[in-house]
Amino acid sequence: MNLPDLLLLVESAKYLISQIEKHPGYQALDYHPDLTIGDARTALSYLKCELEDNQQPSIVFESVD
Repeated sequence: MNLPDLLLLVESAKYLISQIEKHPGYQALDYHPDLTIGDARTALSYLKCELEDNQQPSIVFESVD
């Protein structure tokens, strides 16, 4: 099974959350959960940072004695 890139999925989820937040149907709800759309957005931003950090090549320095 071919899975899409995880970073692409995170970006897609962030976009979808922003669309949900703007949707008149969502805005019309009297909905106040413990965890909010903003919490979800923040969690995805942290996940994106973690993924980007892990994709950067690590530099290993060898000591020359």
